[in-house]
Parts: sequence; C-alpha cells; structure tokens
Amino acid sequence: MSAFHLQVITLDGVSFDGDVEKLIVRTTEGEVCILAKHIDYVAPLGMGEAKVVTDSDIRSAACIGGLLIVSCGEVKLAPTTFEWAEDIDIKRAEAAQKAAEEIIEKKDQISPVALSAAEAKLRRALVRQSVAKAVK
Repeated sequence: MSAFHLQVITLDGVSFDGDVEKLIVRTTEGEVCILAKHIDYVAPLGMGEAKVVTDSDIRSAACIGGLLIVSCGEVKLAPTTFEWAEDIDIKRAEAAQKAAEEIIEKKDQISPVALSAAEAKLRRALVRQSVAKAVK
C-alpha cells in the first residue's frame, strides 16, 4: 500500500511525524479514512478514536476537536486533544466521568453553560476510556 506523510500537531508539540498508509479519524460529520493520493480536504474534528496505520503497526489515540487538513498529498492533524491509547490514565478518565455525571445530575440547579460543559467533559472521558480499554 502507498504511504503519505502525516503530522499530528497539538498545543503540546508534535505527537507524530512520519509516513503512514492510512489515517482513520472522526470528523464532525462522521468517520473518514485518508489514504495516499487523497483529494485535498479540510474538516473539523469531532470526538473519537484516531487510528494511525503504518506498514508495521496500528496505533490508536483519543482525538478530540481541532482540524484535519489534506493538502498536496500531505496530511496534518491539528487536534485540541490527542492522547495515544497507551498514555491514557484510565483512572483519571473514570474520575472525570464520575465528576461530570455528578454535575449533570444537578442539571436543574446549574446554568445551561455549566450543563453543556459537564456533558462535553463526560463525552471526552468516555472517548478516552473507550480508546484505552480497546488497546489493553
């Protein structure tokens, strides 16, 4: 299979820079698969698992928010959050889930903004857990 260059750039720096055969990532419109010679493409990222496939390995990561850019045969992934599965602290994600659920239970007592923030926190925690548990 043909390869293409992928860079994953986060606020913390470069998480990946190399040649891959396939990138599978969730956009706000659904999951997409990028292969070599893909047409130029730009899409906002949703919340989900990203899979980076090389000729010898498949790595998964929790990928949340940001932008996917395919241009001139190169791919840049600029997520808000990108955490390789093996680096995810499951206990921390479970604690974040519990904290978000406790806030959501009080939905009649909190502002719509606080409720929305808690729901987003819950979705992020669930994505992180799902990705981490799928690999382990």
